[in-house]
Amino acid sequence: MEGIAHKSISVNGLNIHIAEKGHGPLVLFLHGFPELWYSWRHQIVYLADQGYRAVAPDLRGYGDTTGAPVNDHTKFTVYHLVGDLIGLLDAITSDQGEKVFVVGHDWGAYVAWHLGMFRPDRVKALVNLSMPFTPWNPMGDMVQILRAAYGEDHYVVRFQEPGEIEAELARMDAKTIVKKFLTFHESGPIYFPKGKGFHHSPDDAIVSLPPWLSEYDVGYFASKLEKAGISGGVNYYRVLRLNWELSASWSGAKVTVPTKFIIGDEDLVYYMPGMKDYIDGGGFKKDVPLLEEVVVMKGAAHFINQEKPDEINKHIIEFIKKF
Repeated sequence: MEGIAHKSISVNGLNIHIAEKGHGPLVLFLHGFPELWYSWRHQIVYLADQGYRAVAPDLRGYGDTTGAPVNDHTKFTVYHLVGDLIGLLDAITSDQGEKVFVVGHDWGAYVAWHLGMFRPDRVKALVNLSMPFTPWNPMGDMVQILRAAYGEDHYVVRFQEPGEIEAELARMDAKTIVKKFLTFHESGPIYFPKGKGFHHSPDDAIVSLPPWLSEYDVGYFASKLEKAGISGGVNYYRVLRLNWELSASWSGAKVTVPTKFIIGDEDLVYYMPGMKDYIDGGGFKKDVPLLEEVVVMKGAAHFINQEKPDEINKHIIEFIKKF
């Protein structure tokens, strides 16, 4: 991580922590749950070495970014999150209209899709991982859909009641929480039965780390989780219903920036209801007309940018260098 600089940028009432390295065209990296800028450690170093300025913030509610009202999930809508990014870009670029490259994973991809939809004038090209675009659905919000498909124990459903999942996770230390989330490597959903913890890994089960995740990595994630708490990250799930209500006017809207999408063939997202058909059957391309390539990586699960860093680095650079 040598040479990565850390700064705090005042934006939208927040102090947004960013990690950055390099000089040249700006590449903005957006992390997912329950992560940090650190999820992009391999990509930051690689892109900087390739002549780019790599910038990765801790998103609202995460890590060393402060000022977010974590006890009020209504302050975590996608409009707040995209607004944070526009403010951040205005603050760290010399030209306030500058277009940048954007790379997102998981919730970071969700925010990146909406940045591309709301403000295509600020996005030069987009590379998203794991989470495809999710168009506004007249049948209901994602929580309703997942509840109908998987029941009340699905983790997204369990995350809805403020304070409830925080109390259950409080039984575990931060390192254990990080390990149980980041080492999940199944194509099926994460279940969190009430009062029973992670279905795939009981509270007292010893977690073996994969080669791509070290005890140091876990310790870094855990130290920031202890500082910020988990409510900020969980709020992204709690606001799904409100996002759906506020976004009805964007029904049928498209993401009109050049895009590449990458997902692992063992990623739980790939097996969500209707997702494979949407990605492979033409719906995705219809909603993202400048989608140039979809890559399904063999043997990769959800945390693909950490699990397969060399391959992801190559996919990113091969795409953005065209612009």
